[in-house]
Amino acid sequence: MRIENSIELNYDDVLILPKRSSIQSRKDIQLTRTFRMPHTGQHFICLPIFAANMSVVGTLRMASELMKQLACCCLHKFYEPTVLIDFFTSHRSNKSIHSFYTLGVRNNDLEKLQYVASKIPIKRICIDAANGYTQFFVNRVKTIRKLFPNCILIAGNVCTSEMVQELILEGADIVKIGIGPGSLCTTRTMTGIGRPQLSAVIDCADAAHGLGGFIMADGGCKTPADIAKAFGAGADFVMLGGMLAGTDECGGLHTNKGLQVYGMSSREAQEQYYGGVKDYCAPEGRCSIVPFKGPVANVIKEIKGGLRSACAYVGAKSLKDLSKCTTFVRTNHA
Repeated sequence: MRIENSIELNYDDVLILPKRSSIQSRKDIQLTRTFRMPHTGQHFICLPIFAANMSVVGTLRMASELMKQLACCCLHKFYEPTVLIDFFTSHRSNKSIHSFYTLGVRNNDLEKLQYVASKIPIKRICIDAANGYTQFFVNRVKTIRKLFPNCILIAGNVCTSEMVQELILEGADIVKIGIGPGSLCTTRTMTGIGRPQLSAVIDCADAAHGLGGFIMADGGCKTPADIAKAFGAGADFVMLGGMLAGTDECGGLHTNKGLQVYGMSSREAQEQYYGGVKDYCAPEGRCSIVPFKGPVANVIKEIKGGLRSACAYVGAKSLKDLSKCTTFVRTNHA
C-alpha cells in the first residue's frame, strides 16, 4: 500500500484563465481537426466530439446525424450483424464516415466483428471494456490490430499514463480515458477505483502524445465548459453520453417525464443484454430519467458555441491550439 500525495482534480475544481487575444470574431475559430493515426499514417478529419457507445446514445440515427456535423459516434455493440452491414454498406461511398464499430472483449464479439467485416470493409473500430487493465484486454487490442492493420483503432478505458503507453504500443491509435467519471457510472462508489478526470486527461495526454498517439476523454462532462476544459487539458477527442442523452436521435424507453437511460454496467443493462447480473458481479451503473432535449444538432451547436468562446477568451485560433493557451486556476467553487 502507498499514498500518492499529488493533487488530483476534476473539471469542477478548475477554471481557465482568460488571456490577451487578437481574435476578432469567434466564427473564425477552427473547430475541426486533422489527425494522423500512428499505426497507419492515415488522416482523420473531424469535429472531435464522440457519442458514447451506450445503447441509448450510440444509435444509427445518432451516427447519421452527427456525420452531418463532422462529429463522430461509437455505435453500441448490440446491433444485429445484418443491421450493421446495411448501415456501413449505405455509407460505403462516404470516405469520411465518422462511425465506429464497437465490440467488447467476449469471443462472440470478435466472431461477430469478423463476420461483419467479411461482408463489408470495417475501417473504424472501438474496443470497449470497463477495465482496460487486464492482460486479456491488451491481447485483444493486439489481435484486432493484426486482423485489421489498416483500421483506426480506439481502445479503453484506462486512466493512467503507463497503460496508455502500453495500449498504443500494442496497436491502439486512440485510448479512452476515464474510470468512473460518467453520470451513470457507479464504479467509484461500488469499488473505490478511479481517478479525478481532469488529472487523468492531463497525465494520459502527455503519455500518448509522446508516442504519436491520441486520447479521448470519456465521461464527466456535464456542460460545454467541461468539454472546453477537457480539450484545454490535452484531450484530442471528447466522448459524451449524458450530454447527448434525451435527444431525438437516442433510442430507449420514452416516459412521460423523459427518456430512460442507464449505464452499460447497470442492472437494467445487464438484464436486457446479458440475461441478468452474474452471481459473482454487482451492478456498477445506475438508471435515470433525462428530459427530452430535441434534435442533437441543437446540442452540438451549443457545444460548438461554447468551444469557440473558450478559444476566443484565451487567444486560441483553433481547437488544436486550445491546450497550448490554457492555464488552469484552482477554484473553491464560489
